[in-house]
Amino acid sequence: MPAVAVLLGALALFALGYRFYSVYLAKRVYQLDPAFVTPAHTYRDGVDYLPTNKHIVFAHHFISVAGAAPIVGPAIAVFWGWGPALLWVVLGTIFASGAHDFGSIVVSVRHKGRGIGTLASDVISARARVLFLLIIFFLVTMVNAVFAVVIAGLFIATPEAVLPVLVTVPLAIGVGQVVYRRRTAALLPSVIALVVVYACIPLGQMVPITVDPVAGALGVDASLVWMVLLFTYTFFASRLPVWMLLQPRDYINQHQMMLALAIIMLGVVVGMDRIEAPAFRDVPDGSPAIFPLLFITIACGAVSGFHSLVASGTTAKQLDKETDARYVGYLSSLGEGTLAVCSILACTAGIMVLSTNQDTTWTQLYVDWETAGTGAGGRFVQGVAGFAANVGVPESMGLIFASVVVISFAATSLDTAVRLQRYTIQEISTIVADRTNEGGAAHRAFAFLSRSTTVATLITVGLALSLALVPGNFALGTLWQLFGTTNQLTAGLALAVIAVWVTKRGRNPIVILVPLVFLVVMTSWALVIQLLTFVGSDDPLQRFVLAPLDLAIFGLALWMTAEAAAALRRAFLSRRTGPADATAAREDARKVPETSAEGTDGDD
Repeated sequence: MPAVAVLLGALALFALGYRFYSVYLAKRVYQLDPAFVTPAHTYRDGVDYLPTNKHIVFAHHFISVAGAAPIVGPAIAVFWGWGPALLWVVLGTIFASGAHDFGSIVVSVRHKGRGIGTLASDVISARARVLFLLIIFFLVTMVNAVFAVVIAGLFIATPEAVLPVLVTVPLAIGVGQVVYRRRTAALLPSVIALVVVYACIPLGQMVPITVDPVAGALGVDASLVWMVLLFTYTFFASRLPVWMLLQPRDYINQHQMMLALAIIMLGVVVGMDRIEAPAFRDVPDGSPAIFPLLFITIACGAVSGFHSLVASGTTAKQLDKETDARYVGYLSSLGEGTLAVCSILACTAGIMVLSTNQDTTWTQLYVDWETAGTGAGGRFVQGVAGFAANVGVPESMGLIFASVVVISFAATSLDTAVRLQRYTIQEISTIVADRTNEGGAAHRAFAFLSRSTTVATLITVGLALSLALVPGNFALGTLWQLFGTTNQLTAGLALAVIAVWVTKRGRNPIVILVPLVFLVVMTSWALVIQLLTFVGSDDPLQRFVLAPLDLAIFGLALWMTAEAAAALRRAFLSRRTGPADATAAREDARKVPETSAEGTDGDD
């Protein structure tokens, strides 16, 4: 199969999804109101709440959700063949991820920019808030651990990429100062910054940066040093106002993403490479079954619960107009789906272009499940370098370019995830403090934690670092599956919140309920399979740590699903007996000011 045919077919379907399906969601399901006052205006504080141009918000949301996961997941899942992976990416993006991201932003905007966990309390029940927050806590801890391992591994494999990545941070801070202090457009400063980043690639080749001397002096592995440095950086970066680093770096990385996708697509067209992998593969004995694990392995890139955390945790707080949600939410999903398609092509066609792989069959690169998981990020990097070679980029430079792309995206998601986890820990602490005796030691401790950004962030990075440091292929093997399961479960529960919200307003929730039911069934199935595997393992870590964790997540999922089903039933009954709830009427009555602090373009 020619890779270009797959690429063009996927892009055509994505275009149709945006042109027709997103418009249907905007008009009939979410009923966007251009006159609604968004939380960015109502609660503007310049730190988290800030009305922002929709293109900058799009860049933030797109880059925050398009981290390492839409690259690594598909790079592993082609183990079963490229056909099932492609079908899930395309259909999941159009009908599940688009509705999920879009809806998470809208519901959060209509509820003061609150996170999806708190929204569960507003929309479903008070118990649902606690259950959802606990699931989010587990999910984001695993996200932070996995992304840190991916970044550290790429730093070690390609030390030439370290300098270009490091330069991005001061450049982003400079762009933030120019854009928000001087009130100038972000396009030109961010493009200039990106040019400087790529100008550092030859410098990185001349001066590769490693931590081997430090690791040798301390008697530890280089990955440990890199992960400590990464989490030290995120400790500080996640506490800065969004305009200072988060938004400008996301805008720079958006242009980097567009350039990377352009090079990949141009390389596919120019090279006319064929996909070397089978569309459907008879996997070796002992390999995981494609059902349900395909839908867990590919999370981001098809649909991802982490997106709802970003959508409601940071994106909704920056939305200038409610009508911007379609552009930001649905189009970002399509962008991530496009990246996932490119990952599939890179690992099935582009990877064979490199001189180092031309004497190797594709099956040898995916000889078994463990091999598929261990080198997923590296295979994507090689595949992108192969496509870049088709357009004249030297192989060595192409490898560095691809590494910079993956590291930049993963680091952006890591920053956002640490910030979101801090919110979650403080929110859980607030709940516990409210439910303990005032004046008691527990009340004082959790009340302090709910107010202390420093301690909450320390707990966030400490837990993730501990999980990332588990030896072996734990993070990108066993943990990736548990992360994927929890991630998809979170997506299903976020869709449950959206479905109840839509139903209460007298609209048809069927387009939300279909992906909701599918995800809940697949994730519950996967949790049971993983639980049986963990319990039967001889590894003490799996038996005594992961098995109880899996069981806890499964129990929370069942409880949350029951709460959501009850809320959905009540919503359907209320539609039959009376008008939409009074809360919806009060929300819809609020109108937007005539002018906004940050100018934006009109809705598409």
